Amino acid sequence: MRISTIGCGYLGAVHAACMAELGHEVIGVDVDAAKVEKLSRGESPFHEPGFPEVLARAVESGRLHFTTDASQIADCEIHFIGVGTPQMQGRYAADMTYVDAAVDSVLTHANTSPDQPVLIAGKSTVPVGTAAGIAERAAASGKNILVAWNPEFLREGFAVQDTLHPDRIVYGLPEDREEGEVIREMLDRCYAQLLEEQIPRLLTNYPTAELVKVAANSFLATKISFINAMAELCDATGGDVTKLAEAIGHDDRIGKKFLRAGIGFGGGCLPKDIRAFMARAGELGVDQTLTFLREVDAINLRRRETAVEMAADLFGGRLVGRKIAVLGAAFKPNSDDLRDSPALDIATRLWARGADVVITDPAAGDNLRKARPDLHVVDTVEQAVKNSDLLMVLTEWKDFTELDPAELRPRVREAHVIDGRNVLDPQAWSDAGWDYRGMGRGVSTW
Repeated sequence: MRISTIGCGYLGAVHAACMAELGHEVIGVDVDAAKVEKLSRGESPFHEPGFPEVLARAVESGRLHFTTDASQIADCEIHFIGVGTPQMQGRYAADMTYVDAAVDSVLTHANTSPDQPVLIAGKSTVPVGTAAGIAERAAASGKNILVAWNPEFLREGFAVQDTLHPDRIVYGLPEDREEGEVIREMLDRCYAQLLEEQIPRLLTNYPTAELVKVAANSFLATKISFINAMAELCDATGGDVTKLAEAIGHDDRIGKKFLRAGIGFGGGCLPKDIRAFMARAGELGVDQTLTFLREVDAINLRRRETAVEMAADLFGGRLVGRKIAVLGAAFKPNSDDLRDSPALDIATRLWARGADVVITDPAAGDNLRKARPDLHVVDTVEQAVKNSDLLMVLTEWKDFTELDPAELRPRVREAHVIDGRNVLDPQAWSDAGWDYRGMGRGVSTW
């Protein structure tokens, strides 16, 4: 099929390359000329394992092209909308500017005929009601343009796998059955290879498809904040939240995933999505339905200040002049994404309280230097920990979780370590002479 992907960030660029991998002819459109130029050379503008190889193959094959010229999408059969929906400045609501602009591009440039419809397939995370509004605009355009909502479920660090082998595919379809069948057939052709793998395909109406992504993200955020609330109780009582999580995780109704306590979640999805979800509920007059998400958000943000206070308590409440080695800046490992990163937020708070903060990250270092030239960023762990008073592991990169505490001990001035992700072995670090502090991990012989 001939496909366009409008928006070439994490979602759009990965989707475009993976659709080309499946054999489709794809044109990726973005307003960022530098990004388009880089993608056109087959070079990834962001860190995502496996993506550079898929991108290079797709560009080399001639099936994938990138452009800033939206008129080049004219003859495409499906137009995937993969632009960002960031949080509005000073508000919880999602900023729909980019989605509206992407739809305008399709309505302006798409070639249609009475017997040859084209499809707008939304993938961006949007407030419920968006698809119906776009369908109204499409109908008013006078062109034969249909609308579906086809939410994405990508995890940064696993984006290629989640695109080519998703755990489910959702089609949000109009109530008109005839239109819906046409759309279903178009999307089935697009995803034919995936459907052959027996990946579940769910057919829903527009609002259900729009709610799937925000509901999933809200559930995951709630689960993370729940275990972090338990970590606060463990700190107050001497319990060990890692053992607690293991015990309740054996209950298959609960499960073990997303039950790791630490400094909380961040990134470009969970924080802004739960806030936009609350904002939309308020607009719909059912704001009380999601008031629990306010506490989920509050718990998450509180974990960052907890980490800062843990650091301050080690030095009598005063951080001025203390050298702190921060390992990790990205919001998660296998990513260079700094958006709403708990690690970066904590580093900034420490710096604001007078600490000499030195940060290292295997992938996000260059992005951090550009975004925060005021912070001290180095390339290696060895540079960061040299003569430090405190080591803080804030992103669970394998480079950090496999560090040898005995080898690091002679390099530091004072051997304090705060394990912000509860990924280190407390006994191994203690045996190597470190004062180990975890998040909700009380000292116990068991």
